[in-house]
Amino acid sequence: MRALAASLLLISPVLAVADQDPLEARGRWSIPERKQARTPPMGWNSWNAFRTEVDEAKVMGAAQTIVDSGLAKLGYVYVNIDDGWWLKRRTRDGRLQIRTALFPSARIQGKDSSFRPFTDRLHAMGLKAGLYTDVGRNACSQAYDLHSPNLPEGSTAEREVGLHGHVEQDIALYFREWGFDYIKVDACGLNVYGAASPVVDVRKQGYRPFEPLIDQTSIARTDIPAVRGLYEGVAAALHETNADGDYILAICNWGTADVRSWGKQVGHLWRTSGDITPRWTRMLHNFDSASTRALYAKPGAWNDPDMLFVGHGDFDENHLTEARSHFSLWAIINAPLIIGYDLRNAPKSLLDIWGNADVVRINQDPLGHQAVIAYASDDVQILVKTLSNGRKAVAVFNRGLAKQEVNLTAAHLKFSADKPIELRDLWTKMTLPAFTKETTLELEPRETLLFEASGTRRLPDGAYLSETPADINVAVDGVLNPEPDPVVHRMAGPWSGTRDSGERPAYTGWGGAQADATPYDQALQVAGRRFDTGLGILSGSRLEVRNGGRKRFEASVGVDDSTRNVADKVEFLVYGDGKLLQRSGAVAFGDAARPIEANVDGVKLLELVVRQTTGGSPVPVVVTWGEAALR
Repeated sequence: MRALAASLLLISPVLAVADQDPLEARGRWSIPERKQARTPPMGWNSWNAFRTEVDEAKVMGAAQTIVDSGLAKLGYVYVNIDDGWWLKRRTRDGRLQIRTALFPSARIQGKDSSFRPFTDRLHAMGLKAGLYTDVGRNACSQAYDLHSPNLPEGSTAEREVGLHGHVEQDIALYFREWGFDYIKVDACGLNVYGAASPVVDVRKQGYRPFEPLIDQTSIARTDIPAVRGLYEGVAAALHETNADGDYILAICNWGTADVRSWGKQVGHLWRTSGDITPRWTRMLHNFDSASTRALYAKPGAWNDPDMLFVGHGDFDENHLTEARSHFSLWAIINAPLIIGYDLRNAPKSLLDIWGNADVVRINQDPLGHQAVIAYASDDVQILVKTLSNGRKAVAVFNRGLAKQEVNLTAAHLKFSADKPIELRDLWTKMTLPAFTKETTLELEPRETLLFEASGTRRLPDGAYLSETPADINVAVDGVLNPEPDPVVHRMAGPWSGTRDSGERPAYTGWGGAQADATPYDQALQVAGRRFDTGLGILSGSRLEVRNGGRKRFEASVGVDDSTRNVADKVEFLVYGDGKLLQRSGAVAFGDAARPIEANVDGVKLLELVVRQTTGGSPVPVVVTWGEAALR
């Protein structure tokens, strides 16, 4: 247990300073520096194609297509087995048994079943291998896929195939003995196996009741520390088993348990919503759950709106406009690109989507900046992403069923309005005529235009902080009571239909830090002065900002006009490598935006802190770091 505790400190440094004032400057970047997932993971997963009807031939067929088609060379290297692979847990020693009827290479004469021949074969192809499990006792299929022929078999104990009670044993088996590189850890075992579960009759199915730690309809009834602690235990076991960091942990708790605030400390990616389905409106739901979280993602830690459904339903070969939109949107928000299709039968039209090297390059840009929403409506969105080549990627997205005329402006791109701007279409490969100030684009229903934009930066000697979200760690965002995000699109229930009152978003991101918007989806404005760029956050917050050699920090700060707390005053403080550089003095609602500047020459890490100086209201103050920039 001493080794486990030490590993937890390595995985989650915040545990070591639990008693420290969370707004006190640390002078260091507090997210673990990870070797893996420096760009969003890419590959294939069996679930969307086969659910539990997975077998070795299907998986190896996908792997061979990935190699033969050239997808592997683009970065699609993870080949992941999802639910359906296990037979049972042997009770005499707790070892998991593989369903060798489906994975015949795992049947080793005179020995325990082993995935080592399977992973060795993938590794010999230049690919990596991934596996699925659950952080609870039982997996999702054991509640939701009761008619599957591939559910775990045997007694109650033999069918408890999840990690709970076996974390160190199972992780060592999967990674040290079997040679896996990636693990997706679901959370149904913490959610739907209570004695009174509405999903599965626990008594009838012979399961041991597990009183839920997660309530998807109520964050207040979710035991956030317990859920986080279980995933931290998995992370610690992975660190012990893979001390070189050569593994990926995908947290799959569907945005619940306030994973927004701790996922980046524990895993390489974390789901921001429930499962995706091959329906347009469900894609909107999953996209919305991640698209406003740019400040929470960066190399080694990614928002995950779930796997791609390109090839199915509304995104099949008869709906290529929708398929390209789905892929473009996942690419520009730095979502993991995990294919979920039977690649053995993939038509060229779909392979061309997954294989669009220009679009993949946008997703895999090494700086890792997730696109920021420059324009938002229920009809049209414009998202802009800073690239390592000095250009911008821009997605112009028609969400609806009517044609749209869209004005793309230099301001959206943070380019100079009086200098020429050039757009190269990453799907047609055509370069549009150069423009100044703005251009008008026409979009078909559900179409997304994806461009690489060249122009003169509006801030030529530096960058606005909202342009470089991967350089910012939201160490503390001031959210006191996590709330579901009400602006995430709500669709008719994909599983319940309209039998209930409707599915609400579970991702508790409402009030979290935003780039170019307030935490509550309003325009940045202080005493009537609008800012088209800046950071919106709550009081009681601390941002860590990496400085790549810039000499000056500047911003115009104040209480945002949208705040509900108009009584309390705040103070803005700027630290450099742990030392106080500048402070604003007390600022009240209605005060004009106050300039704040600091010499940061030689400073490696800035910390931007907002403290309340009065405490009359329990409601945080909405504040704005307007035009915050490093120059």
